[in-house]
Amino acid sequence: MVGGGLEDWHPDAQGASGRTECHRHALRRTPWHSRTAWRARRTPVPRAAVHHHPTARFAVPARPTGHRRSAPHAGRAAHHPHRGSAAAPDVPPRSLARVSSTPVPSPPHAVQVLSGTGSSSGAHVRSLTAGLVAHGLRVTVCAPRAAEYGHRFTAAGARFTPVDALTGAGGVAAVRAAGTGAGLVHAHGLRAGMLAALALRGRRTPLVVTWHTRPSGQTADRRTVRLMEHTVARSAAVVLGASSDLVDRARQRGARDARLAPVALPPLPTPAGDDCGRGKFRAELGVVDRPLLLTAGRLVAERGYESLLDACRELRGLDPPPLLAVAGEGPARDVLQRRIDAEGLPVRLLGHREDLPELLAASDLALLCSPWEARPALAQWALHAGVPLVATAVGGVPDLVGEGAELVPYGDPYTLARTVRELLADPVRRTGLAAAGRAQAAGWPGEEDMVAHVLGVYDELTDGFGNGRHLGG
Repeated sequence: MVGGGLEDWHPDAQGASGRTECHRHALRRTPWHSRTAWRARRTPVPRAAVHHHPTARFAVPARPTGHRRSAPHAGRAAHHPHRGSAAAPDVPPRSLARVSSTPVPSPPHAVQVLSGTGSSSGAHVRSLTAGLVAHGLRVTVCAPRAAEYGHRFTAAGARFTPVDALTGAGGVAAVRAAGTGAGLVHAHGLRAGMLAALALRGRRTPLVVTWHTRPSGQTADRRTVRLMEHTVARSAAVVLGASSDLVDRARQRGARDARLAPVALPPLPTPAGDDCGRGKFRAELGVVDRPLLLTAGRLVAERGYESLLDACRELRGLDPPPLLAVAGEGPARDVLQRRIDAEGLPVRLLGHREDLPELLAASDLALLCSPWEARPALAQWALHAGVPLVATAVGGVPDLVGEGAELVPYGDPYTLARTVRELLADPVRRTGLAAAGRAQAAGWPGEEDMVAHVLGVYDELTDGFGNGRHLGG
């Protein structure tokens, strides 16, 4: 038996003589807390004779004065300074003293679900993850393996669960397993929201979905997209939209609670070096004595590259003609390259680049010609870096850039070409536009603002993620 157990000082304990062999065998095989409960049920204890210890889970009967041990315990008691003495203090068993009645709370657990590997949404989830971990949350990120390679969520303190099967039972099962016991699941994007909604069926775990962009019409027909939007919007406790038109869209699809949310991206690192480094990059691209235009993004039809090539065709008549550098990869690369070669356009497809800060610093203008954007990463990076931006007035772009960029209509390459031509001919105007862009970027919500906003939403849905244990500080 555990030393100092309840058998030694129970009022009815008169040694082994009053016990059966089965009784002793049962006690030896039963944990101490089960023995306590068993004895409490078997032997009534007067209320006045109950001794309470602050660390004990159960009421423990006090040893009566004058109690003497039976012979089997005498030898063991002789080796303890207080055992066998009527004046011995009530010292609780060591096994009782080690047990605390207050459970240690575990950190709140939030699961982030990401369906793609795009730079914008991935960078946002990486930034959000780092902020949540810094505020004491336990974070699991469910995403394709390529997203972990690109954004290193584990380096931000998250646990990573690969979810490469974004459709079907495999992806649903992976997210459901990751969300077991979590306080909340936060999905980013429509496909991730659909995956999380299916995984959480039958559970009461709150679901938050951030809509970063509109679904493209190339991946599914409109009826399927509309059905997915309805399902996700109605399954989510809160839908966060990266732009006001996305918030309106979520409400139209049946969202119970749709809000505009700050989706901050960390600024690109300041490029090392000075004008010598800028000149080196321009020399590498062959634009030492000609203007350099830069755009960046995935090479897909939905990004408006055809309209951008139309504008470059109009700019060929300048002396010297500007070079458009396109940073990014995608399925439309071959189609774009064939047109560039066939028409002799001053455009270079650079592929995936890790040196975007240096490319931006070496550029004279940044161009964004998408048919729709919420908070495009290129626009944010260009304004932060002080690079003049020309962008299409679509989606959330006008609210994002304010007076810090030149806006043109989508699908109008002639207006785009004219605006670029005027800016290249007016360095004073370019300098003023760069300063206005920096001022606009300085007023954007930062990463801490974004994390604080998300934590506020989490607290609302989970009662403080632990009954008063405030996550934000």
